[in-house]
Amino acid sequence: MTIFLILAPFGSFALLMLVTSAQVSLFASAAICLAVVAIDVARGRSIKMLGAGCVVVFAGIGAWVTLIDPNLSNSAVKLATDVGVLAISLASLIIRKPFVLQYALEAVDNETAKLPGFMKAIYLITWAWTGAFVLMIVGNMLTIYVPGFPLWIGLAIAFAARNSAGYFTTWYPQYRRAKHGVPPASALPGAK
Repeated sequence: MTIFLILAPFGSFALLMLVTSAQVSLFASAAICLAVVAIDVARGRSIKMLGAGCVVVFAGIGAWVTLIDPNLSNSAVKLATDVGVLAISLASLIIRKPFVLQYALEAVDNETAKLPGFMKAIYLITWAWTGAFVLMIVGNMLTIYVPGFPLWIGLAIAFAARNSAGYFTTWYPQYRRAKHGVPPASALPGAK
């Protein structure tokens, strides 16, 4: 369910860009981001850096397209949003608070969060998403700067990158648990 909520604004944006204007796509996606933030708040969870940042990215680019450059191409709009999301991801890594950490801390117990490989997994998953954002940017740049480059290939790159990162996000923690397992109770300090 969480991965669906995380990806909902991006999937909606991609779908809406195919059937409606950039302004509608951007503002609708900003509204979906706000709805996801509201759902988190209603559930007593923290406001996520990615969700709040994407509200700013979608609304900011929407305002730019509406007020300053209404003729901005769809590929340029997609490129701008991908650059904005990449900036959020990189900023989270620079300040040593990977955006994935907020989601993970709400999904695991305190003992799991204290395991030695937990932060390594968080950083690895965040870098997987960062790589996906870079691939999405490359796909958009190809559609803008390579004459005759098929739009569907750019969309396929974005779809594959986003879905691969989503799959990795769910697969990697399961892999770590299967490989390293949970230490037996007798291995814990104070256990007999």
